[in-house]
Amino acid sequence: MTIALFSGQGSQYEGMGKDIAEAMPELMEVYETGSEILGSDLKNICFNATLEELSRTINSQPAIMATSIVCLKAAQAKGFTFDGVAGHSLGEYAAMYASEMISLEDAFRLIKARAAAMEEATASAKGAMAAVMKITPEEVERVCGEAKEYVTAVNYNSPAQTVIAGTPEGIAEVSDVFSGMKARVIPLNVAGAFHSKLMQPAADKFYETAKAIKFSAPKVKYYSNLTGGELTDFSDMATMLSKHIVSPVRFTSELAAMQEAGAEKFVEFGPGRTLTGLVKKTLKDATAVNVEDLETLEGVLS
Repeated sequence: MTIALFSGQGSQYEGMGKDIAEAMPELMEVYETGSEILGSDLKNICFNATLEELSRTINSQPAIMATSIVCLKAAQAKGFTFDGVAGHSLGEYAAMYASEMISLEDAFRLIKARAAAMEEATASAKGAMAAVMKITPEEVERVCGEAKEYVTAVNYNSPAQTVIAGTPEGIAEVSDVFSGMKARVIPLNVAGAFHSKLMQPAADKFYETAKAIKFSAPKVKYYSNLTGGELTDFSDMATMLSKHIVSPVRFTSELAAMQEAGAEKFVEFGPGRTLTGLVKKTLKDATAVNVEDLETLEGVLS
């Protein structure tokens, strides 16, 4: 059983997807569709924007999703098939497209609304995120629960990596505690406290767009950050996706559920190889590779 994985926010880099798209011109349709719906030149953002500009939420979310879809379509054109999908946070939108739950146009409509709502929320409520390494999720939860300022565990990435989000003061407070515990704390290159209660205004605003989108049952298994397992009820995806903005990403649980269902190979599509690394750290005997450029595209098909 093969799972297609899709990169999350923070994985962006300058020029991502450029060599694959230029080698397979038919893939430029993805950028053209995105540009029409976004009202901005998506190809130019992906290929030519500075890292600072690319890292703005309103740019990074559609750019990463487009890159992930381009990489997937390039692999499919060369015969790649898969049995299930999962994304990390933002990556769930590429996963929904890949599973045929939504059209390409609706994927961009959703991500346009999500990115705009989240960028607006980060401007009104200052937040930050950091990855905590080398201690258990339970220890991370305990320290956050004892903090005076607001901070909480939001991304359960592996048994030894948990991402926290909160106010800058909250992140600073617990970072000192974690350092004293010999844990490694890495600030993340994101604009706000994603997947925390500080994003509630974004979730409320996003819902208004999501409720107008048509969602179909996926053609392959679809695994959810929100539940930490396979999602089987698609009757109210607007509510589900709104909750997703303010709820933890239970990626470790998802990986366990996929392995239990028989998944042996995981292929990450999109910039970077963060999810590939998490699979290797979490699942024994699983094969994990990524596709982000022509070199890795050929590698996964060989």
